[in-house]
Amino acid sequence: QVQLVESGGGLVQPGGSLRLSCAVSGSRFSIYAVSWHRQAPGKQREFLAVITSSGTTNYADAVKDRFTISRDRAKNTVYLQMNSLKPEDTGVDYCRVPAAVDYWGQGTQVTVSY
Repeated sequence: QVQLVESGGGLVQPGGSLRLSCAVSGSRFSIYAVSWHRQAPGKQREFLAVITSSGTTNYADAVKDRFTISRDRAKNTVYLQMNSLKPEDTGVDYCRVPAAVDYWGQGTQVTVSY
């Protein structure tokens, strides 16, 4: 089974930065697209960013000028660099791999607050 493990979340003040990691298991990492999604308290899970198997990236409008998604193929890891964080960025961030079935990680908590 494909397994995803997110890490890098934590507490940060507004304007600060965090770098999230999504470690993807399996030997077929290079063919997967990987996306990041956020679920804020009381809200639906929303799309943040995606990187395809070829390296093409797309971002939600709310984060496109602040976040950067990247892939390290040697480490089977996808990163989300988050800069200029805002309180509305608070939530649990998940990575996702749409394969034969949909795979999700366990999530990592991001809290942007004083």
